[in-house]
Amino acid sequence: MLRCHPWLLATACLLAGLSSAAAQGLFGAPPANAPADSAALPKAVLPPAENAPATQPGSPTAVVKPFYEHAGLEVDPAQRGHFTDPAKSVLDKSDALRTSGQGECLDPNMALDNSEYDKAEIDKSLKTIEAIKGDEAKVVVAFVVAGNPHRLEWKFRKVDGDWKISDLLSVTGEWALSQYQCE
Repeated sequence: MLRCHPWLLATACLLAGLSSAAAQGLFGAPPANAPADSAALPKAVLPPAENAPATQPGSPTAVVKPFYEHAGLEVDPAQRGHFTDPAKSVLDKSDALRTSGQGECLDPNMALDNSEYDKAEIDKSLKTIEAIKGDEAKVVVAFVVAGNPHRLEWKFRKVDGDWKISDLLSVTGEWALSQYQCE
């Protein structure tokens, strides 16, 4: 008998570019106030990291992983090479605001959905799923901190052959990096 894992079906559907309505049938509806583009995000539990295929070097998932190994990398100017617009513009404006002494615009734990960093807890619960369609990709990340589930979507665009982060959206916290006005 053929055995099918639900996460394989979810991945196939994401890669096939299912409509929002079809995706909702598989994954459930998004939160009431979630960004409109998040309708196709998985609502179900993502596959455990230990059961997921090995991460390919240079893949979108490989670009995302360090942000969960070292808190605050997303706001580190040394990491800006991993970003493209609109995310890069927001991060650059945030850097300018901070260096001018006018304050902070972004939370330093955006990759953690602004939750406390508990590496052991994140390592234990972190799950990812990647979908690539042409020169665009998404990595959905799910984890639990202090008993609270969090889910984020990292959007990518291929730039000169490399995957660059174009946006970061919190499905749980209902925010998007591209929507910040750091001026």
